Amino acid sequence: MNEDKIQDPKQFEASLQALETIVDQLERGDLTLEASLAAFEQGIRLSRGCQQALETAEQRIRILSEASVEAEPEPFSGTADQAQSD
Repeated sequence: MNEDKIQDPKQFEASLQALETIVDQLERGDLTLEASLAAFEQGIRLSRGCQQALETAEQRIRILSEASVEAEPEPFSGTADQAQSD
């Protein structure tokens, strides 16, 4: 699994949980130096992956919420229009 590319919400949540676990381990201070460095490196990878996922989501929200200058409202051609013309 490539932690740098988070594709779905479940993977994002799992990455956040793993990151919280790593932070807790590092804060306790009971890891060896080598284990602390490995945990820190893993935490950095997870953090970057989560940050990238958040930036991607933010970009999608921006795109969806921006009003297009070229967009024009179209008349609704529902059943009411059809019933009047019959």
